[in-house]
Amino acid sequence: MIANKLNFGDTIGVVAPASTEDEIIINDKLNTLGQLGFKVKSGKCLYSRTGYLSGEDKARAEDLMNMFLDKSVDAVLCFRGGYGTMRMLPYINYEIIKENPKIFIGFSDITTLLNVFYKKCGLVTFHGPMANSNLKDQCTLNSMLQTLMDGITPYIIKNPEGSPLYFHNFQKPVHGRIVGGNLSLICSTVGTKYEIDTEDKILFIEDVDEPPYRLDRLLTQLILAGKFEKCRGILLGQFTGCELPHYERSFTLVQVIEDRILKMGIPTCSNFMSGHGSPKLTLPIGAKACLDPFNNFIEILEPVVK
Repeated sequence: MIANKLNFGDTIGVVAPASTEDEIIINDKLNTLGQLGFKVKSGKCLYSRTGYLSGEDKARAEDLMNMFLDKSVDAVLCFRGGYGTMRMLPYINYEIIKENPKIFIGFSDITTLLNVFYKKCGLVTFHGPMANSNLKDQCTLNSMLQTLMDGITPYIIKNPEGSPLYFHNFQKPVHGRIVGGNLSLICSTVGTKYEIDTEDKILFIEDVDEPPYRLDRLLTQLILAGKFEKCRGILLGQFTGCELPHYERSFTLVQVIEDRILKMGIPTCSNFMSGHGSPKLTLPIGAKACLDPFNNFIEILEPVVK
């Protein structure tokens, strides 16, 4: 299931499913969306604060559902990540998503919703920048707009010049639907009814500020849960801030990836420019894709909007 494409002049509903932000920053970022040519509708919880959360769990879930129900809203954009999205899961009405498919975009803590909406509703969602992201970065902005506005036909995703994709363990191109996002959040739902389904999928993972030993632990959890053995391929995004000043008692990030991922022999594409760094390429979750080592790109094999 895919949503209608985005057009300039459309209304973007901005919600805060996780953490909150200062009012001055919120207003500045909403103004940026307006300057890009969109109308903006703020969720009721956008300016709320309950501890580190943007409102109570049920209120944030209701806010999200109302954006899907609101006929004047054309796309739903999360303001930021942080923490708290998982707490909403029991309060979401997934039938509303099915009956009112819309563009839904975010990353980081929003990983949970991206994959649950695809798993339970069949809706293609988008791992991409949020309202709080640097939308003045042209590569980030162009990738988002081209995906949401022009993704009505199959298309190709390439890294920016000077940032090559690296392909490991490939004998031929790999096909599968993309799932995944933030590694920590993927692991947090394992063992629950919301856990990610990786069977015959291309598993995309990225993370931020996790030292190598924690990444080792998270990847080992997915290995023990059988999540890698079921997938067709792996797509590694950015692991921002995941290095240490010294390694006397630690593997390096590269060593962890080699030992926990590449050693399995699964076709793996690395250095994809998506995650917590910049630029931030938009990736459709749930779309059928091809990792092509011979042409050095990722091909999205079907429309992601209509």
